[in-house]
Amino acid sequence: MDNPNLKSFASKPLRNILVRSTNWIGDVVMTLPAISALRASFPEAKISILAKPWVADILRICPEIDDVIVYERPGVHDGITGIFRLAGKLRDKKFDAAILLQNAVEAAIIVWLAGIPIRAGYNSDGRGILLTHSVRRTKAIRKVHQTGYYLAMLRSLGLRTEQKPVSLSPGEEYAKLSDELFTKFGIGARPLLIGMAPGAAYGPAKRWYPERFAAVADRLIDEFSAAVILFGSEGDRPSADLVQKNAKEKLINIAGRTNLREVIALIMRCCLFISNDSGLMHLAGALGVPTVAIFGSTDPAATAPPGEKSVIITKNAHCSPCLRKECPTDFRCMDLITVDDVYNISKELLNSK
Repeated sequence: MDNPNLKSFASKPLRNILVRSTNWIGDVVMTLPAISALRASFPEAKISILAKPWVADILRICPEIDDVIVYERPGVHDGITGIFRLAGKLRDKKFDAAILLQNAVEAAIIVWLAGIPIRAGYNSDGRGILLTHSVRRTKAIRKVHQTGYYLAMLRSLGLRTEQKPVSLSPGEEYAKLSDELFTKFGIGARPLLIGMAPGAAYGPAKRWYPERFAAVADRLIDEFSAAVILFGSEGDRPSADLVQKNAKEKLINIAGRTNLREVIALIMRCCLFISNDSGLMHLAGALGVPTVAIFGSTDPAATAPPGEKSVIITKNAHCSPCLRKECPTDFRCMDLITVDDVYNISKELLNSK
């Protein structure tokens, strides 16, 4: 059963709130409506967020967050000693309450060790005993879109949860940084910049064919005189290299050559972003960039990108969404998505600007 005092959370005079963030780019973006709802419920409170270093820069440009505390693991917060060091740091900040968006038991242990008096979150991983406000994670709630999943937890706590559009706000320093990156990567002054993210960390079943990304890139360059940037991590580099290998035109391949701040600075300058279901897809949508989201093995009902300008392309093969890392059959969910499908939607979005 849910804690009978759940609804009392919203009535408490909280002034200093800690939020434990999720750990991956796409997951972080999908928590932003919950963070916005928390701000609406406690407009005068200081809201700090505990996050891993590789997602911290997203949260630093979230207007509802006052402070980002970096959980340096790997690093100084490794192991039992590191956990106690982090808990001591949090204890010194004298938080009134902690809201755990991350599901792991570790998150509950840390805020319990930090002596934070009010600790709220889903009762996942057997951590309910460590929480003062334990929300039951039902089978039904695990089937909704991830933004709704986090909002439902806050609703159970009695908070206001009107969903607002996701909005990130990079400052002037990002505009300056993007100018520097244009020079560094030889992007030039072409009016149309198109981003592509042909990788996906989860596995090959989420990746549309590199040769089809290449064909779309060639057609967009030819028709719109665009510059096409290939985004991704070092792990996405092989996918990006294959796109360039199959393209007739010269693309700007920066996969594995940028940090998250640089990725944000360049995506915000794009007129269009074409992506598999990935963290960068969510990031582009949150930055307000028109986004073409290609879905095969995964479920857009659960992880569709934010943004009114996001368009999902999926063919609803009978075997999808299978949620597998690798396709065990003929990859029909992606095979059915043609170059024309992606190009025509891309062209429509560019012409509507």
